[in-house]
Amino acid sequence: MNYKNTFKRLFDLVISIIMLTVLSPILIIATILLFFANNGKPFFFQKRPGKNEKIFNIIKFKTMTDKKDANGKLLPDSQRLTTIGKFVRKASIDEIPQLFNVLKGDMSIIGPRPLLPEYLPYYTTIEKIRHQVRPGITGLAQVNGRNYLEWNPRLKLDVEYVENVSLKLDFNILMKTVYKVLASKDIATDATKSQPYLNELRKNDFKN
Repeated sequence: MNYKNTFKRLFDLVISIIMLTVLSPILIIATILLFFANNGKPFFFQKRPGKNEKIFNIIKFKTMTDKKDANGKLLPDSQRLTTIGKFVRKASIDEIPQLFNVLKGDMSIIGPRPLLPEYLPYYTTIEKIRHQVRPGITGLAQVNGRNYLEWNPRLKLDVEYVENVSLKLDFNILMKTVYKVLASKDIATDATKSQPYLNELRKNDFKN
């Protein structure tokens, strides 16, 4: 038995239970505040590819309203982001509900972030290695620039993580994540101000 295939899951269960217990007051307060800010919808669910590209529903706090323009198109993120939602993102509180994904087995505490299903056709053969493990709440790319990293180095770090999974690496990433959350570093409250969508960026390179 080794860490990657056996003890990593135990690590996930222990850490997620501890974190849910410690963070439960924040979880409850944020749920109540976002319930009122988003018309009774405090949570946001979205399809994401997990281990072996199996699709699951990721759960996060809902930080934006569903306001649309006259044509029925969603307004830009900056116009839909609520005041409480901005704070929740800035403090990384929006990620807390994903601990339930970890308990369920869809995610891990540490691993490549689960990205959009639309990106699946646009990974290189090497980059697809990122889906050999459960996606994580945080990961190697997140402690080395997060959303401000360009796609190529970001995905390269995901592959590097998968090829070098260990308890020591996971513990180091976890400690660096705690520091970055407390220091509010590398957090993009508006996704449009970080990196473009991968499928839009690579669509010309992947044409048949």
